[in-house]
Amino acid sequence: MLRKRSLRSAHPTALAVLIATTTLLLACTQERLPSPRADESITNEKHPNPVALVEELAVVGQAATADSNNVMLKQRVMASAVLHDQVSMPIPLPATQGDNYVGIDSNPITRVSDQPVSTFGLDVDSGSYAVVRRHITHGQLPPADAVRTEELINYFNYGTRHSADSIHPFALHTELATAPWHPERYLLRIGVDAAQESRDDLPSANLVFLIDVSGSMNAPDKLPLLKSAMRLLTRKLDGDDRVTIVTYAGHAAVALEPTPGNEASEIHAAIAQLGAGGGTHGSAGLREAYRLARSAFIPDGINRVMLATDGDFNVGETDHDALIALIESQRDSGVALSTIGFGQGNYNDHLMEQLADHGNGNYAYIDSLREARKVLDQQLGATLFTVAHDAKIQVEFNPATVAEYRLIGYENRALREQDFNNDRVDAGDIGAGHTVTALYEIALVGSEGAQLPTRRFSGTTPVTAIDTTSLADVRLRYKRAHDDASELMTRLIDRADAVDQPSEHLRFAASVAAWGDWLRDGEVGHQFGPKAITALARGALGADTHGYRREFIDLVSLSQALKGQS
Repeated sequence: MLRKRSLRSAHPTALAVLIATTTLLLACTQERLPSPRADESITNEKHPNPVALVEELAVVGQAATADSNNVMLKQRVMASAVLHDQVSMPIPLPATQGDNYVGIDSNPITRVSDQPVSTFGLDVDSGSYAVVRRHITHGQLPPADAVRTEELINYFNYGTRHSADSIHPFALHTELATAPWHPERYLLRIGVDAAQESRDDLPSANLVFLIDVSGSMNAPDKLPLLKSAMRLLTRKLDGDDRVTIVTYAGHAAVALEPTPGNEASEIHAAIAQLGAGGGTHGSAGLREAYRLARSAFIPDGINRVMLATDGDFNVGETDHDALIALIESQRDSGVALSTIGFGQGNYNDHLMEQLADHGNGNYAYIDSLREARKVLDQQLGATLFTVAHDAKIQVEFNPATVAEYRLIGYENRALREQDFNNDRVDAGDIGAGHTVTALYEIALVGSEGAQLPTRRFSGTTPVTAIDTTSLADVRLRYKRAHDDASELMTRLIDRADAVDQPSEHLRFAASVAAWGDWLRDGEVGHQFGPKAITALARGALGADTHGYRREFIDLVSLSQALKGQS
């Protein structure tokens, strides 16, 4: 039995966990944390139980109080993570400070008469959601800058499978309905829904795993979890695929030369030999990974470097701009770069997101084997196979009918108006089966939803240009996977398109958007708090085959308890 100690002498990390645990336990007692009903079943998934999480945090907190370096604790935590693929909760280590997030200023409300056109690159990254979840399940609210609302929204699927039309590799959906937090404002949902590809239909893959084995990866939620995640992906490969493993610490090394994907024993033996120690010479690893990817290049196939790290580059080229320039110099070779983040304490979220964005890949953060299975198994096609690249959205609002608009999220994906038709400007990439959602909040001319002050001299729209029916013209420009010239899709939004009963997809996306704003202490979050968010999400669960939407409701309740709100 652990020896009793006063709170004053407790390990500070354990004390923080204990305080968070007590807060969450009180929330559970007051029935603010929902539990699955007895008749709910989630196919092949373990639904997160907040009460069990509180109990686990308490055990870990006690052990950390006794000995913050307890080897048996680390072994127990790792064992709980690798026993089975269906482990659902993040590895319950005490949260620490030192992660790197870039500052984000939320998009402002924009007057249509000043700036009628909004342009941005599509983003299918979902890393921010897993990062936010890790903070919350470890007993602390995430920093506001860790919350990228579009990544929270796009963690979830809002599409209808196999919905691509006969001309384009995906479908363009739009929906307009009253915003749940203001009766005089509207939400415009723009959805891009790429057709799902079965594993048998995917091209052969040339995958180079670039693995960080530096000393900073020597933690249960880093290299050991990474190795388990790799095994999930490699079991999906066959003899036409190629797997290469490059490691980097103080220098780069080849742990596995290009090997057929069906040689599982050789691949898994190489994975098992990975160990952590030394500095982090990431730039050397990147150069070696790209070299090997080019040497095993598969024409018309999937050629991708998968960088798995905590982003702590501290040897060789460490400047962010120089690293991005290195990535950009390689992407035209046909080899994409995706990044997979692990760990906490010195995690470089900003670098991981930027490297993937500039490498024509996507960014994911893995905090559990459940998340690894989502990214590397259930969404394998979306993770590996790009059906379109340089995808951009441009929305032109009609100043005769729309007074104001605000794009929710996508702050670091903003483009200039002239970038939309410029095929040389890099933008987002869409994988097979990906669904991408963007939300605009708008207020109509003459409505009480307008928030900006009225101007005395505001100018007028020429009579010949007045159209009192149309609200917005939505345009999507993209390039097919191996093309250099872009194609255009358009959709005109009219007043008559507004629906009285918004779809389940719009309602759930709105609940996630409101939660992101609440976490960032935004205006919508003040109007539409956790109770309203939870009620909206509960009514929009849909089939929820894997339980991700139910998990979201749990996270809202946990974050509410951590913030000390009723």
